Order: sequence, then C-alpha cells, then structure tokens
Amino acid sequence: MTPPSKKKLLDQLRDAIRLKHYSYRTEEAYVDWARRFILFHNKRHPKDMGAPEIRAFLLHLVNERHVAASTQNQALSAILFLYREVLNKEIEPIMLSRAKRPERLPTVLTRDEVHRLLEQLNGTHKLMAQLLYGSGLRLMECVRLRVKDIDFEYHTIIVRDGKGAKDRVVPLPDTVIPVLRRQVERVRLLHEEDLAEGAGAVFLPNALAEKYPNAAKEFIWQYLFPASRRSYDPRLPAQEGPPTRRHHVDPSGLQRAIRRAAPKAGIEKRVTAHTLRHSFATHLLESGYDIRTVQELLGHKDVRTTMIYTHVLQRGGLAVKSPLDM
Repeated sequence: MTPPSKKKLLDQLRDAIRLKHYSYRTEEAYVDWARRFILFHNKRHPKDMGAPEIRAFLLHLVNERHVAASTQNQALSAILFLYREVLNKEIEPIMLSRAKRPERLPTVLTRDEVHRLLEQLNGTHKLMAQLLYGSGLRLMECVRLRVKDIDFEYHTIIVRDGKGAKDRVVPLPDTVIPVLRRQVERVRLLHEEDLAEGAGAVFLPNALAEKYPNAAKEFIWQYLFPASRRSYDPRLPAQEGPPTRRHHVDPSGLQRAIRRAAPKAGIEKRVTAHTLRHSFATHLLESGYDIRTVQELLGHKDVRTTMIYTHVLQRGGLAVKSPLDM
C-alpha cells in the first residue's frame, strides 16, 4: 500500500496558521511571504537555509524593493513562523532584528472636518464611517461585526477578537441607532432569502462550526454588513455547486469612499478610514476623558501607544503655547 503523500510546505504552513486561529488576511500574507522567500533563493527548501538567507531576503526588501519598516517586520514574522511552527527550527534572535518603525504623529480631523466628511458619505458607507468615529473601531473590526455584537438596550458594541485576540466593549452612538436598526432588518430579510434558497451560512470563528453545527445559519451570527453576493469560503476544500455562504463587505469599498469624500468636504489632509479612529481618541481626550479610559476603548495593550494622541491635542497639559502668542 502506497503511503499518503506528505502535504506541501505551504499547505503545512496554512494548517499551522489555522491552528493558531489567525485571520484569513494574516494567512494569505504569511503564505505569500514564505513563497517569496523561497523563490528569492531559487526554490531552495527553507530547512536547508537559516538566518543568513533570511537576512539576505530582508536586505533585498529594504535596498531593492524599498519596503516600509512595518512590511519588513511582517515578512520577518511570517518567515520565523514558518521555521518555528512548521519546521520546528528556532532562529537565533541575536542574528536578526526587527526594523524600527518611525514614530509618526497620526492625522486627526477637527470635529467640523469629521462632520463635513460624513456629510459627503451616504448609505452603508456613511453608517460604517460613523461607527469608526463614534465607537473608535478599526476598519476590520467594523466590517466583521455580527448582529449579536450590537446591544441596543445598553448602547454598546462588543468587539470580538480584536487586535491581539481581545474582546472589548465600546459605546454605540445614539445618533446611529435608528439607522442601525434598519440595517439589522435588512440583514434579516437578506438572510431569510438566503435560507429560502438553501444558503444562509456564514464563516464561524475558531472551532464554533464543529461545536455548534447549526449556528452558521442562525440570524444572530450573520454579518452586520454583508456582501452583496454569496461566495465560497477559501478555507474550505474544493466546493461544488452554487455558493452558500455570505461573507462581510470588502473593506476596500469604504476605504475608497472615504478617500473620495475628503476632497469633496474641503479637507486638505490625507484621510483614511483609520483617521476616524485617531479622531475618536483625540476628541475624547480633548473632552476630558482620562487616558486609561481611552486606552481601554481603543483596545491598546500599552498605554504608551495611546499617549501619542496627547501630542496632537490643541490644548492640554502637554501643550505649549508659542511665545509669539503670549
């Protein structure tokens, strides 16, 4: 009897990533970096390479591809994950070091600029942008919200599995509640149509799909901002027949909408979806909320990360008045 063929290295890497419950975006990024690392060294197997080859690849990214420090660090994390979790080989940390990321101050909008920006958005994009600013959500935290994460009675949103695999509670702005209730009803109607057509399932995090086999079709687990079309789950084996799952919206749609809205609103700053989260934090500090509260709402592990917003305040304990204005 012929023994079963061993999985390819990149498939083993995917399995290791899923075992750690990393996001699909992280999975795609790590597999891509591992592939590029192997191709850079003329398809040599990583088990036959080590720190010198990793260093050479990173230098190639910096000197020839001119990547940012964050991109370089992501590539290093992916390759080290491959060695540690798949090849069971530790690379001496002294041989490699992470690139120091530049400490740049975030772009922050004034309250008036936020208002003008939101006025240039409409529909789902406006609602999502209001949650980014009103609740301090990250872009992917917003698009991954599910119906069950919204608590209208307590006026809160539960952010599940945020950055660092942490849950946290953030405020649900009263302003958006009527629109958000209508959004939930739209999701309900769409879900009922999917169920009638033999579909209606969503991706469930971690091992919930096995623990609760019927939960994937329950209404409360549906994405709050569902995609317009059903699709196949790329993490499942080859699937036949029409797609049965409905994923969340693509975040790029909101990113484009915000970029286009900024110049229309007369804002001469580089505005992204994350700018609204920066503005959320800064405006709370301006209003007198203590930094520990803001840290908790943002989901920062270290208060020093939150401290950056004190440097962009127009006034406060750390602000200095110009002698020209005295």
